[in-house]
Amino acid sequence: MKANGHLPTFNLKAVVQETGLKPDTLRAWERRYGLPKPKRTDGGHRLYSQRDIDILKWLTSRQHDGMSISRAINLWHQLEAEGRNPLAMSEFTDEVPSTLPPVYTGGEKTKELTMAWVDACLAFDEQKSEQILNQAFALYSPEVVCFEVLQTALTEIGEAWHRGQITVQQEHFASALALRKLEGLVSASPPPSRSGRFLVGCAPHEEHTFNSLLVTFLLRRHGWEALYLGADVPADRIEETVNQIKPQLVILSAQQLHTAATLREVALILQAANVPLAYGGLVFNLWPAIRRRIPGYFLGERLDLIPQAVDKLLKGVQEVPAEEPLEEFWRVALDGFRQHRATIEALVWRAYEQHDSVTYNYVSSACAALARNIEAGLELGNVEYVGTNLGWIKGLFVDKSLTTEELVVFLKIYRQAVNDQMAKAGQPIVAWLADLLKSKNEA
Repeated sequence: MKANGHLPTFNLKAVVQETGLKPDTLRAWERRYGLPKPKRTDGGHRLYSQRDIDILKWLTSRQHDGMSISRAINLWHQLEAEGRNPLAMSEFTDEVPSTLPPVYTGGEKTKELTMAWVDACLAFDEQKSEQILNQAFALYSPEVVCFEVLQTALTEIGEAWHRGQITVQQEHFASALALRKLEGLVSASPPPSRSGRFLVGCAPHEEHTFNSLLVTFLLRRHGWEALYLGADVPADRIEETVNQIKPQLVILSAQQLHTAATLREVALILQAANVPLAYGGLVFNLWPAIRRRIPGYFLGERLDLIPQAVDKLLKGVQEVPAEEPLEEFWRVALDGFRQHRATIEALVWRAYEQHDSVTYNYVSSACAALARNIEAGLELGNVEYVGTNLGWIKGLFVDKSLTTEELVVFLKIYRQAVNDQMAKAGQPIVAWLADLLKSKNEA
């Protein structure tokens, strides 16, 4: 199809053929998220523009990266609010273009297998879940099963857990089954057939291992020697490890804001040791500006294209991207927060002491969760990276059973403590918390 800009030209059938999305999916996205926004004929039929189609393709590409549709749409709106056109951004595709079609594709059958596997996992039916995966591997390549069944299913299950629709036990059960299957694939990989030794793992404190394990599998399938270090790679031992193994490249992933900050710590150590780092993960897709604070190669938003990105790095002589200095505004806030954090948390607990229903452990875990994310946001260049709505913030807490009202009370107490202790240096945090509390009706 040729581009027609904003002119409403294509009917629903044409859009389905062009994007591969089902009509029900298109209607649901329009109803729930208001994106895209097709025009209507006099008879009430939808008419889509070329831009609408491009938006849909952009959203499905983000889903293929592992984002939920809600997060993909939030990212779209965030970029537009910043005055950037997501469709024209090369920032998303530093190494390889994300607009390329998926490398590993199955078909409608993979969707059926995915839903069946999800249902089996939620029912704790291990035997049935194994039978479904065995059927998938019999029909498709391991890459197709990993991306279109396991990754898609884990994303859906994770989102259901964040929404409170399933238990943490169900989520852990499914993750354990998926990781066990993927570990088997890595172990069964053939010996290296080409030069290139890589270390692959997760940033310090990062426990989400599926993506880094999948990267290890892909690199091995492409003939490289990829050594998997697992979850929570400690920063204080990384230099000793690279000196022993002497890799051409260290590849780390971070899915959360606070682990993006710990990844930066490792990046600085590796930079001093003259060892190149490549990295990726969901948080860098949600907040592209964070990449400017990491002295390393961003591998792109798509896991399926990481082997191509690595190959490009090996073939070309490229300087490691430099770290962008932290603005004075954020540096002052970061130094002040680190200095006063313990006192702030003591003031919060003092405010709760008269509440018999609130335990010290509750307040302590809530303070720790919020503080580590505030500190990470400040270190990476903007406290708003922590989040801008209560629903998102609630997901950061260990105890997700707390009500919106309880969360509002906690944030108000915390804001007052920051204001009392940090004065002017704490204003970025105080202002962010004030904006966050305004979003109460959106939680």
